[in-house]
Amino acid sequence: TVGLKKLALRLAVYKGLREGWLAEHMFIVGMRGPGGRLTYFTGAFPAGCGKTATTMIADTVVGDDLALIREVGGEARAVNPEVGMFGIIDGVNPVDDPEVYRLLVNPEAEIIFCNVLLTEDGEVWWRGKPTEPRRGLNYAGEWWPGKVDAEGREVPPSHPNARFTVSIRLLEKLDPRIDDPLGVPVSGFIFGGRDPATLPPVVEAFDWHHGIVTMGAALESERTAAVLGKTGVMELNPFAILDFLPVSPGKFTEMHFRFAEKLARVPKVFQVNYFLRGKDGSYLAEKRDKLVWLRWMEHRVHGELDAATSPIGYLPLYEDLRELFDKHLGKDFPEHLYEEMFAMRTPQLLAKMERVRSAYEQDPDAPPELFEILSEQYRRVKELRSRHGDWVSPFRLDRK
Repeated sequence: TVGLKKLALRLAVYKGLREGWLAEHMFIVGMRGPGGRLTYFTGAFPAGCGKTATTMIADTVVGDDLALIREVGGEARAVNPEVGMFGIIDGVNPVDDPEVYRLLVNPEAEIIFCNVLLTEDGEVWWRGKPTEPRRGLNYAGEWWPGKVDAEGREVPPSHPNARFTVSIRLLEKLDPRIDDPLGVPVSGFIFGGRDPATLPPVVEAFDWHHGIVTMGAALESERTAAVLGKTGVMELNPFAILDFLPVSPGKFTEMHFRFAEKLARVPKVFQVNYFLRGKDGSYLAEKRDKLVWLRWMEHRVHGELDAATSPIGYLPLYEDLRELFDKHLGKDFPEHLYEEMFAMRTPQLLAKMERVRSAYEQDPDAPPELFEILSEQYRRVKELRSRHGDWVSPFRLDRK
């Protein structure tokens, strides 16, 4: 089925190239704001980087994986072409993922599981369930607590790439406009990857072209168990759609430039990174913090919050995040944590720009503007490093 999905999306991307619209590997969600307004975002993440979790923490869901985006009346409007949801189940638990967990344990819901443990008494078990795993069958055959493989390594009861498929119609947060033939108006594009050492939790691009290049085309992510190959390796995955592209990443980037030319209202572009680690190696953000990053983006779309200007885009101000954490999560957000999360790590940022530029120098379709935008960002980061060093506190940045 993944092969058929890949073929279908490749055909859609190519059709969009010929007709002037976008087929994206993106969720579509709605976030509520003051006065009950509903603001829609699309988001692209490589597998295992929080795409489903972000979808499920939003206020409404139009789609969790694919988006067809066309210009309608000067707006970018998105529809979900799928009827189901397909997500990684590893780590899903009732505390951090309450809605999807309730759905997955609902005996009335028709669900397809893979790479999980099926116990002898008929329970479907995955890592994240509060119960202890018991003897049964899993991806490697018969399983029991303490089982080891031929090399003496313990065999986990469920695989890190365990997944589920379910009808999207069963979601409590299903958006009322899911069947609107004109789609929903998109106010923001979000790109996210797994980056342990470089990018802050959320950044807003300076403009559409800057975001499409430095956040979409330059999207890097640490490889996870959701894909083949050695885990932990940083790899370039433009727009989180590399496996589905029938054209080069450079050509796909140019498609986005051309698409925006038709719009009277161009969406903002954001980048998120849920996987930044601190000096002790632990994640700096909690899983539920995603909600605050989304709330901040919703306010930024409507021009309601100021920001700090960094070389890579606009960053949240500490006082705004402190208020959002208290209002929406009921927890403190200490100043020292903000400083560690949103510091500019200039050597890592420069190395990232060098890797991305080197990759696109091999792409004959890469538009000249892509290199211009990368070079400008490289210059800004290098200038900041010359003034303030390798680690720059967000409190040293100018406000916008």
